[in-house]
Amino acid sequence: MDYVKLGRTGLDVSRLCLGMMSYGDPGWRSWVLPLDEARPFVRRAVEAGINFVDTADMYSRGVSEEVTGTLLGEMTRRDEVVLATKVYFPMADDRPNRRGLSRKHILDGVRDSLRRLDTDYIDLYQIHRWDESTPIEETLEALHDAVRLGYVRYVGASSMHAWKFTKSLYLAELQGWTRFVSMQNHYNLLYREEEREMMPLCRSEGIGVLPWSPLARGWLARSVEARNATSRGETDDYAPKLYDFPEADEIVRRVGEVADARGASRAQVALAWLLSRDGVTAPIIGATKMPHLEDALGALEVELSQEEVERLEEPYPPRPVRGHH
Repeated sequence: MDYVKLGRTGLDVSRLCLGMMSYGDPGWRSWVLPLDEARPFVRRAVEAGINFVDTADMYSRGVSEEVTGTLLGEMTRRDEVVLATKVYFPMADDRPNRRGLSRKHILDGVRDSLRRLDTDYIDLYQIHRWDESTPIEETLEALHDAVRLGYVRYVGASSMHAWKFTKSLYLAELQGWTRFVSMQNHYNLLYREEEREMMPLCRSEGIGVLPWSPLARGWLARSVEARNATSRGETDDYAPKLYDFPEADEIVRRVGEVADARGASRAQVALAWLLSRDGVTAPIIGATKMPHLEDALGALEVELSQEEVERLEEPYPPRPVRGHH
């Protein structure tokens, strides 16, 4: 396993981050694995050298954090893992203060996450989205206080417009608050709008980039014909909203052609492309079947040629922004 710095911090993270959304309560999503079924995946990731794990309070309404804390506690020392979680989305129906990025919800939320994760501190605490109803100054100061109180080591952000992220970085620096060190953004072969402004901004400012949905919710890992051949694919009504555009099928076919020519899997080719992009720190991978995890690990050994990269990228058209909400 290779390790890189998270942005300009001194923190070393593995080139792959294990996403824990797939583990928790099957009642939340039918494809989610409960604790005992999740255990082999976390064990294999730890054995392979993955030291970076990402979850969120809203995954399985907190159960994912509980599973994450339990399994990491079984398998590794706390100081050997970089533990990330997120705050923003509702944690209870009809409870207006159990959502968003107010000072109240951030400080209540971080304590709840610490309890569920069974840890004294969170390495990377991220805002899951931008909160239009809360002044960003209130959010940034609350995050700074979470760091000052010892609850959190670093803070990060997730999908938003680049101008909002720029404003956040500027205000934190102006006020002496803790600055965002990472951006968890929507970036893959079927969605490359981040290359316009967010990726150059992150490179310029030394921000670590942690792409979510690196396989486009599985679309890049299977043929066009087999797109809905999984339980998640059958029930996922969000993926078409993100990726159903005329050129998508051609990009998926080219991933298959490059994979076949190399004797690699489609997932390995799609991940290898993302890992080769300038500024990408660690894609967040998910796995509900062991071959998914093995494919991701195998992608670290795949180096695409410039000709292959150009073939994969060539059909992509400019597209509307997707994934910020």
